Amino acid sequence: MTEPAPAIRVLIADDHASFRSGLRALLETAGDLQVVAEASSGPEAVALAADLQPDVVLMDVRMPGGDGIDATRRIVDAGPHVAIVILTMDGSDEAVVAGIRAGARGYVLKGAQRAELFRAIRAVASGEAIFGHEVARRLAAYVAPPDRAGLDRPFPELTDREREILDLVARGRSNTEITALLVVSPKTVRNHVSNIFSKLGARDRAEAIVRAREAGMGGVDARRA
Repeated sequence: MTEPAPAIRVLIADDHASFRSGLRALLETAGDLQVVAEASSGPEAVALAADLQPDVVLMDVRMPGGDGIDATRRIVDAGPHVAIVILTMDGSDEAVVAGIRAGARGYVLKGAQRAELFRAIRAVASGEAIFGHEVARRLAAYVAPPDRAGLDRPFPELTDREREILDLVARGRSNTEITALLVVSPKTVRNHVSNIFSKLGARDRAEAIVRAREAGMGGVDARRA
């Protein structure tokens, strides 16, 4: 008689206790998935992974005490056999690429269908790499041949949204005004502005404005008229 395959041992790393609890309950309905521990921070995930050697770690990106990308890198460096699936709300190009570079074998957005999540866990546990539908679309766009028209635009290293925000910054708009204009959260605008400064190597807002205006951005703002 054939012995049943051992359960896939899973570590959940997320700073929200209610999400961990719901995810644990969901995974345990699969039959072949066993949650061996939960971590609420990056460092805790690293320590538990080293101690328990799970088959798969479901890793959130943003957690206190060190982010999930850094924790992924440390876990993979210490034990390449431990498969990491990034499970997060952050589907930005930067986060996806950072997760893959850190060694994650999968990247799934929270809210994915149960079947998609189960498939990702089983795939990475067997040595494959797998990404959610939305993430796969982003990756395809990221590695596609460059758009010459895009390269002719100022600062091609910026995303379209970052370029839009930089243009508004160059027009003298404050973060509060940008938040209202784009109908996004203040934190989203702050993160984008921080990424823009980093990519441009700008020390502060004034330097970013100068560079943007030298590149032809920040023309007359009709919305102020």
